[in-house]
Amino acid sequence: MEVVWRRPDRSVGRYTFGDLYRRARALAEALTRAGLKKGDRVATLMWNHSAHLETYLGVPCAGGVLHTLNLRLHASELAFIVNHAADRYLIVDDVLLPCLESFRRDVKLERVFVVPYSGNPAPAGFEDYEAFLGGATGQFAYPAIDENDAAAMCFTSGTTGRPKGVVYSHRSIVLHSFAEAVKDSFGLGHHDVVLAVAPMFHANAWGLPFTAAMVGTKIVLLGAHMDAESILQMIVSEGVTIACGVPTIWLGVLDELERNPGKWKLPNIVRAPCGGSAPPESLIRALDRHGIHLVHLWGMTETSPLATTGGIRAHMREWPMDEQYKVRARQGWASPFVELRVTRGEHEVLRDATTAGDLEVRGPWVASGYYNAPEEQSRWTPDGWFRTGDVATWDDDGYIKLVDRSKDLIKSGGEWISSVDLENALMGHPAVKEAAVVGVPHPKWAERPLAVVVLKDGAAATAEELRAFLAARFAKWQLPDAFVFESAIPRTSVGKFLKSRLRDQFAGWKWE
Repeated sequence: MEVVWRRPDRSVGRYTFGDLYRRARALAEALTRAGLKKGDRVATLMWNHSAHLETYLGVPCAGGVLHTLNLRLHASELAFIVNHAADRYLIVDDVLLPCLESFRRDVKLERVFVVPYSGNPAPAGFEDYEAFLGGATGQFAYPAIDENDAAAMCFTSGTTGRPKGVVYSHRSIVLHSFAEAVKDSFGLGHHDVVLAVAPMFHANAWGLPFTAAMVGTKIVLLGAHMDAESILQMIVSEGVTIACGVPTIWLGVLDELERNPGKWKLPNIVRAPCGGSAPPESLIRALDRHGIHLVHLWGMTETSPLATTGGIRAHMREWPMDEQYKVRARQGWASPFVELRVTRGEHEVLRDATTAGDLEVRGPWVASGYYNAPEEQSRWTPDGWFRTGDVATWDDDGYIKLVDRSKDLIKSGGEWISSVDLENALMGHPAVKEAAVVGVPHPKWAERPLAVVVLKDGAAATAEELRAFLAARFAKWQLPDAFVFESAIPRTSVGKFLKSRLRDQFAGWKWE
């Protein structure tokens, strides 16, 4: 099997799993020779490519803890994260040295190894990654590792307060990999080709490096090129069967497919596990027409990240297609070994698909606390349930449907309005490319919904037209009172809509 990746100049590199094994083992030996002790943190500041994959395997095999850094965070946040984790070593792409320089003097790293991702040698003051691996003799003895020892660490994106560290054990990663490989989950197998679109610094790379290595799946990596055209090029050229990414990625892919309908001919149906936020039903329908079957899953950094599995149950196969699409737009049911519950206060809510409550999760790969942050322990109940911060409903079939993040719900005149439902409905309008809805202070109703809309190229729509479009599905009091048309919606470091910035931007909105 192969590992395939894109270089900065868009050329393609590839090698075998045998090469991956030898290089990851060499990294483990080189780190051990460098003095790595069990539990030491090795940070990475890298795009998606082969060397990053080597760290996913080599660092934990040496007894270290792989700590992926989110290269899209602010320098002050990166400095905080490196210091809080007490990272000892750093492995960084040559193209990301400017990012490192933005916070380097604020951290204490013992050694820094530079990966020649673009082919440039390591500058003075840094060590060359290839030379570091070249010092390995091949005589490496794996250290004794307990299944509960730490193997990896990832920090939350910090959209609310300081980023918080989540530690994954060897045991939790193995169990998560087994669950991810089953058919109704990611469904990875030896005959598949998986494209990992999601950044490898996001949520444990969705567990894909570990699961792909476990079952022998050919893995395709985009490097720094995560645009729609690059995604489609790799799907076509490498025969991708499974591609994983957040909804905003797939919105871009759909836009490219619709703008250039004769350009892309997919070699097969592509199964597309999708998480990060709720994809609109309209997106699921549209991608189906192009041979991309979006599978809605849900999880968080704290859940490794897999927590639910989406799709159609066997008894639903004969349902009308409209009903099937409604089911596919839900977040699905609990993945193997994971428990879910939806609560109000001390009681679980009715499974009536309409009563909303706080979503909580528990399982063998769900975090039981944040790294060195006892003040955050209130996120867990005394009996070990993690309070996700999501508001959800569930039904008799066990399907969860996220209503909103608790911080994104809009409370107007004492009634709750789901921003997610409004957004997904708006993105079903033929002229709308993207939409985000936020609550804005209102003198009479406390808050009212304001919609920020990005139109498709060459398309036109008015606020009155969009409000009438929504009126077919929502009560009058739920409709946005204002529509703002923008060229883009701000995003978080992992591609989600950054609603906190929109709330700040429109906090002083003057209602008519």
